Amino acid sequence: MTLLSDNTTKILLVEDDLSILTGLSINLRHEGFEVLQAQDGDRALQRAIDDAPDLMILDVMLPGMNGFEVLKELRRRGSGVPIVMLSAKGMEQDKIMGLDLGADDYISKPFGISELIARIRAVLRRHKLTSASTCSFGCVEIDFEEYRVLRSGIEVPLTAQEFRLLRYLVEHQGRVITRQSLLEGAWGFDYQGTTRTVDNFIRNLRAKLEEDPDEPVHLLTVRGVGYRFAMGG
Repeated sequence: MTLLSDNTTKILLVEDDLSILTGLSINLRHEGFEVLQAQDGDRALQRAIDDAPDLMILDVMLPGMNGFEVLKELRRRGSGVPIVMLSAKGMEQDKIMGLDLGADDYISKPFGISELIARIRAVLRRHKLTSASTCSFGCVEIDFEEYRVLRSGIEVPLTAQEFRLLRYLVEHQGRVITRQSLLEGAWGFDYQGTTRTVDNFIRNLRAKLEEDPDEPVHLLTVRGVGYRFAMGG
């Protein structure tokens, strides 16, 4: 049995091409995953809500709601299910759109089944890490259940919004996130602030959590795009 591939790990496979759906399902089950299926966007959304899968493999081109619309609606509803986008589209802007909307990874057709399995395992590992009730990096410890942050054993006072932003970054560790995506993810879709708000909050978090706020190793700027959270450093 392979790591993170057991029959308690439930994957919702969304693909309108029956031959691809069948072939991928066979391979995923061979790896030990439980596989749920959907062939259109509306059914995919309903199954994601009703069946609470551990991960979704979501094709972009679907009847009814397309994959991007399904992804956007799930994130709007607060679903944090890990999602790997699957599409024949290899254009960079499509990948950026999927990731900005909240996908955890994006793989273009044609692809090898070994690559897909490896990406699934990597996403599941990241999700397992960030869905834990506690997290530590550098000299910082976070207790998500108690809303407490310690630095070198000393409690650091964070505002509720600072904590929400920090949690969002940790949950998406390793990913480059645009300022707009941070606003939508950590403040909400209806928030009327500007991307400058994100910069100010990041500056505050660095001052409280980084050893050297001017040379951060965890809350990293990706010039011209946004920010990335790194566990190591």
